[in-house]
Amino acid sequence: MQRPTRSPLRTWLALGGTLMALAGCAGAPPPGTLAATQPAPPWPDRLQALLPADVLLLGEQHDAPDHQRLQREAVLWLAARGQLAAVVLEMAESGHHTRALARDATEAQAQAALQWNDAAWPWKAYGPVVMAAVAAGVPVLGGNLPRAQMRAAMGETAWDQHLPAPALALQHQALRDGHCGLLPESQIPPMARIQIARDARMAQTAQEALRPGQTVLLVAGGGHVLRGLGVPTHWPANLVSKVALAQAGQAPKAIKNDADTVINTPALPPRDACAELRAKWRPASSAP
Repeated sequence: MQRPTRSPLRTWLALGGTLMALAGCAGAPPPGTLAATQPAPPWPDRLQALLPADVLLLGEQHDAPDHQRLQREAVLWLAARGQLAAVVLEMAESGHHTRALARDATEAQAQAALQWNDAAWPWKAYGPVVMAAVAAGVPVLGGNLPRAQMRAAMGETAWDQHLPAPALALQHQALRDGHCGLLPESQIPPMARIQIARDARMAQTAQEALRPGQTVLLVAGGGHVLRGLGVPTHWPANLVSKVALAQAGQAPKAIKNDADTVINTPALPPRDACAELRAKWRPASSAP
C-alpha cells in the first residue's frame, strides 16, 4: 500500500524539537566552508568588547548547558551595569512576555507569562536565564513566530527573495543536513520560508524593545544569529548589532564575517543524532 504523504507543516512540527538540537534550529552552516578561531579572553571581557550595540545576538547549540550558562552570565553582567533593555528568546512565541511580573515573581509565574513549552524547550535549561532577567527588572520577550502562523509562512513565496541566492542555497543545504536527508526536496523551500519568517519575527521583536543607551540581548540557535543568513538580514541599516556564537567542541565554526566572536565550549558526549531522528521518523513515515 502506498505510504501517505505528510504536509511540510506536519513534518516540521513532528521533528522540530529534535532538529533544533541537531543544527541550531537547522540554520547552522554546513561544515567545510568555515573559518577557525583563536584562543580568546574571558567571557565578560568579550562582552565588553562587543559594546556598544543596539542588539547583541547570542547564538547557541540548544543541547549545550554551557551555552545557557553564558546567556545567564550575559544577562547578569549587562543588567548589573544598567545596560540591558530586554531579553528576546527564540524559545518563546512572540506576544508573550514578563513585563507585568514583579522582580520576586516565581518560576511558575514566569512560565505562565511566556506560555512556556517545556516539551520543546526544557525550563531547567532556560529558566535560570529568564529568572535572572526577571529578578533584575528586565523584560523577557518571546521572539519566535507563533506555531499557529507557520503554515501561512510556508506558503509565503515572497520569503524566497529575501536572501541573496548564495545565502539561500546555504540555508537550503543546512536544512537538508539538519534533517539528516529525511525530507523530500520539495519540502526544503517551504521549510526555509519558516526559518526566514522566524528570523524576521525575532528581528521585529528586538527592534520594538530598543532603548537608547542600552542593549537588547537576543538568544537563539546558532543559525538564526549569523549576519549573512539570519536575524541580522532583517535589520534596518542604522541598527548596530553584534553577533556572539557559542559552539561546543568540533561544531562548525562561523562563516567568516558572520559573527563578531566565537565562544568555544567543551565538546558534548558523542551522540548519533541522525540515528535518533531516523528512529523517531520511521514509525510515522512507514504507517500503512
